[in-house]
This record gives sequence, structure tokens and C-alpha cells, in this order.
Amino acid sequence: MPEDSNTQIIEEGIKLEPAPQIIANQAEAIDSQMSNLAQNLSAWIDDQNWVPDSLNHFVAVLILFLGMLAMSATIYLVFRPLVLRWVKYFVGKSGTTWDNELMGHGVFRWLTHLLPGGFIFLVAPGLFESAPYLGKILRTASSLYILVSCYFVFDSMVNALQVIYSRTPAGRKINLTTFAQVAKLLAALVAIILSLAVILGKSPLVLLGGLGVFASVLMLVFKDVILGFIAGIQLASNRMLSRGDWLEMPSYQADGNVELIGLTTVKVRNWDRTVTTIPTYALISDSFKNWQGMSESNGRRIKRSLLIDTNSIRLCDEKMLERFREIEHISAYLDTKEKEIEQSNSKIDEARLNNRVNGRRLTNVGTFRAYIEGYLKTHPDINQKMTLLVRQLDTGGRGIPIEIYCFSSNKEWGAYESIQADIFDHLYAVAPEFDLRIFQEPTGYDFQQLASPQ
Repeated sequence: MPEDSNTQIIEEGIKLEPAPQIIANQAEAIDSQMSNLAQNLSAWIDDQNWVPDSLNHFVAVLILFLGMLAMSATIYLVFRPLVLRWVKYFVGKSGTTWDNELMGHGVFRWLTHLLPGGFIFLVAPGLFESAPYLGKILRTASSLYILVSCYFVFDSMVNALQVIYSRTPAGRKINLTTFAQVAKLLAALVAIILSLAVILGKSPLVLLGGLGVFASVLMLVFKDVILGFIAGIQLASNRMLSRGDWLEMPSYQADGNVELIGLTTVKVRNWDRTVTTIPTYALISDSFKNWQGMSESNGRRIKRSLLIDTNSIRLCDEKMLERFREIEHISAYLDTKEKEIEQSNSKIDEARLNNRVNGRRLTNVGTFRAYIEGYLKTHPDINQKMTLLVRQLDTGGRGIPIEIYCFSSNKEWGAYESIQADIFDHLYAVAPEFDLRIFQEPTGYDFQQLASPQ
């Protein structure tokens, strides 16, 4: 016989059915077997003389009900723990870690809850064909049990996946809590709709159509959830804020580490150990400062000023310059500047140079700025690869500000404050060596000295 004919006969003899049809056929077969079992039990009870004829149906239903409960209890109390122990054994033997998270968050535990619920769901209609109300109640209850179990399977799986993904480099930069909470919320809504459909015996599509009437109410109730969800997407997509970042938001008196970015609130642990909660959408509508860039950089910025009393600023004479040459960090600066000044002043008549106003001259405040810059360039705790400036700012009637702009190598808060304090302690102490006075508002002691007789 030709090969094509054999192939045709095989294809005609074997008809492959889709998976849903196979499951439906198996369920129908189970239902038929359970119905035959119930009929056989009823026939056996009818033959027993010790059972009154009026109670035959009741006794048969009672025996079937107790038998079903016994089997369900056996599956729940005996078979389910054995399955969990078997799964735990293989999870422990595997070399991966993701299955440990699934086990730890209860994914497999909630999956095994489907066994007793599925057993009742399959056998109840056939067993209680003669008592349809009881069969319907049992099937509805088992359906609700299966729906609740499926929801918790999804919930625990989302938790496990969140932990697994958060350990990856990309997961540490993206806030997953918001997306996880939204997924759980949607799953809860789906579970509620399906549960109502099971209880009412209606199609879920009918219930979904009826929800359109309450759309405005739902938007009002879930306003913060919707705003928080949109804000969470923007925070995550733009990488504006992540868990563990240092957030500063004066409008909410928040200054500390972000502990949680939720669907509706952001939890901040302030440095004084208090907790501030901020609406998630406020991080989009209001401004805040994220210090994480500083934490990831190679230094922490120092930006402070000394206020120099303008009455102490003067031109340097030879005596002052001789004294300044003995100061570390500025000898090379003085040599260079004196050569520049000499070259510049050579173009001016010598008679006019007798007036110190003419020509270029060194000042004590300029020399002090050069000293500060040299001092910072040799300081072991200042990052020399980052910006280092010593500049004069505009005076505001309270002396001349000399601002220091640099970065400390140590970013830890306590060490940073010590480095900054040590630098300014030194500068305040050496300013008089340059014949400079630090500007200070007059105090009560100053007025007392003025009022006291000489």
C-alpha cells in the first residue's frame, strides 16, 4: 500500500482534540462516574430493611456528604503536606535561588489549596445529582475557595518576583512596589467580580457592564490610587526616586532615607528617627531634592563663606610680604605675583609709583585667598579631582564673603562635618596673621565695652 494512503488512514483514525475539549471530556467522565456511584449507593440503601423508606434519600445524601468531606479532609491534612514536603525537598536540591523565593513566599503552599477545592468542585455535581441545591451550594463554595486560593497564589508570586528582581542591578534602580501593589489591586478586583459572578450565577461581562454606572464613584474613591499609580510610573520611568535614596522635601518636613515607595504614600525615615509619609503624587506636583547623586559621586560638597571685615583690608607693604613669605603654601604664589606686578608696573613712571594707589599691588585679602586655595590643595581629606574654588562674593553690607567651594573625599555625615569644621577652625584662627578681621555682628558685650568708662 502506498505511503500516502497509510498517512491518510492514520490521520482519519486519530483526531486530535484541543486541550480545553479534553479537560471538558474528563470532567464529564468524572461527573458520570460520581453520578453512577450515587445511584448505586441509593439502590443499596433501598435494599436495606433497617433504613425506613422515608429516610432512604436523606441517608444516601448524608453518607455521600460525609464521604466527600472525609476525602477532602484527607487531601488537605495528609496529601497536601506530603506534596509540600516533596516540593521543598526538590527546591532545596536545586542550584537556583528563585525557587527558594517562591517557596518562601508561599506560592507552592497556596497552589496545594487548589487540590481539596478542585476535588469538591469536580465531584459535587455528580454525587448530589439527586439533591441539586446541595450540589449547587458545594460547587459555589468550592469555586469561591479556588478563586481565593488563586488570588493568594498570584499575590505571593508577585511578592516573590519583586524580591527576585530587586536583587538585580536594574531592579535596584526601579521602584517595583508601586507596580506590585497595582497588580495586586487589579487581581483583587478581578477576584471580587468573578466571586460575585459565581454567587449570582451571572456572566462576569454582565457585571463589568454594570460597573460603568459607578465609574464616577469609583474614580472618586480611588482618586489617590490613580494619582499614585501615575506618579509611581513617572518616578520609576524617569528614575527620580528609589528606595534607600536620601530625600529632602521641606514642604512636608521630610529629610531622610526613603524606606518605602507605595501606591499612595512614600515613607521617609528622617534623621531624627521620626517617620514622615508623603502622598506619592506630591512628588510629581511639588519639588523635592534627591541627594542620591551626591552619595554615588566621589565627594560631598563644601560650600561655605568667611565674612571679612572691610576695615581690615589693606595693601601689602614690604614688611608684610616678608612675613607672608614664611607662611606655607603661598611662597611660590608671592614670587610669581611679584614678578607679574614688577613687569606690569615697569610701564608706569617711577615718580607716579611712589603713590601706592598707582600700579598693581598685593593685598592681604588676595594673599589670604591664595593661602586658602593652597591649603585646600594639600589637604588630605579634599578630593583634588573635583571642583575646587576660593572666590570673593558680592558684599551685602556684612563684610566681604570669601567662599570656599570644594568636595570632601569622605561622604559620611559625621566625618564630613568634622572635615568642614576643622578647615574653618583653622582659617578663622590664621586670618589675623594676614592682618584681617572676621566680620561679626556686635553683641551685648561689645556695647557694654563701649558704655564702660575708659
